[in-house]
Amino acid sequence: MDYTGMTEGLAHAESLLIEGQSAQALTELRRIAEDAEEYVDRNCPTTDEVQWFSFPTMFERLAYRRVEKDPRELRDVGEPMDRLYNDLALAAVHENDYDVATAALKQAVRWNPMGCEYRLNLADLFRIAGDVNEYLALTYSVFERASDARHLARAFSNFAEYFLVQQKPRTAAAALRAARRLDVRDKALDQALGEAEGTDHDPDSVTDEETTDLLAQEGLPDGANAEIAICLLMCATDAAQAGQQDVATNLTVRARDLVGEDASMALLRLIRQSDADLEREAEGKASAQGEKGDGADGRR
Repeated sequence: MDYTGMTEGLAHAESLLIEGQSAQALTELRRIAEDAEEYVDRNCPTTDEVQWFSFPTMFERLAYRRVEKDPRELRDVGEPMDRLYNDLALAAVHENDYDVATAALKQAVRWNPMGCEYRLNLADLFRIAGDVNEYLALTYSVFERASDARHLARAFSNFAEYFLVQQKPRTAAAALRAARRLDVRDKALDQALGEAEGTDHDPDSVTDEETTDLLAQEGLPDGANAEIAICLLMCATDAAQAGQQDVATNLTVRARDLVGEDASMALLRLIRQSDADLEREAEGKASAQGEKGDGADGRR
C-alpha cells in the first residue's frame, strides 16, 4: 500500500470517530491494519541487524538512538503505522473492546517506542484490567522518554495515586509537586491537586529537596530526562539552520517546558559550542590534508 492511501483511509476513519460512528471506524481501521500487516510481512522483514519503525519526525529517531542504545539499523516503514494502531485502539475503546484496544496500543508502541501517549493509554488499560505491575512499568517508562511535559506530568500523577494507595502520603505529595512544577494545563492533574490541598499529601507539605529525596527512594526521577531535552534542542538547531522556524520554535518550547528556561538555554549553548568545535576540527583536518597534498606534490 502507499502512504497517501493509508493516510486518506485514516483520515476517513478519524472523521467517523468524530461523528460518533465508532463501529464503522473500527471496521475500516481493521481492514487498513490487515492490508498494512500484509505489506509489512512482505516488504519489511525484521532481522538481528535491521528493525523497521514508524517515527513521525527525525526527533523520535534521534531520541530513540540516544535513549534505547539500539545498535540495529533503523529503517522507516514509510507508513504511519503508530497512528493507525492508536486510532484502532481508540475505536475499540469506544466499542468497549478492551482486548483489541490493548493489542492495538502494544503495536503503536512497537512502531514508535518514543510515543509516550501510547504508553500512558496502554498503562490505563492495564490498570482497568487490574494489572498494577504493567500499569506501573509502562508509566515508569515514560520518565526516560517523555518529550511532552503533559506526558511527564501524567506519569507523576499516576505514581502519586499509586503512593496514596500504598499509604505513602508524603511520597504522593512529592510526585504531585513534581507534576505541578511542569506547569501544564491538565484537568485530571488540576483535580488531583485540588483534592490534595490541605491534606497529608498536599504538594506544599514537602520542599523541592524533599521531593527529590522521596522520589529517589522509590527509584523515580524528579523531572525530565535531559537526554530528551538535548535531542529536542539539537533538532531545533538543525531546523533553524534549514529555515524551518516554526519547527525550531516548537521543539525549543518543548525542551523549555521539560527542563525550564535556564536549563534549556544552558543545553543550547553546549550544543552550539559542540557544533563549533566539530567545525573547527573538520577544518583542521581539511587543512592538514591539504598541507600533506602540497608536500607530496613538491616531492614529485
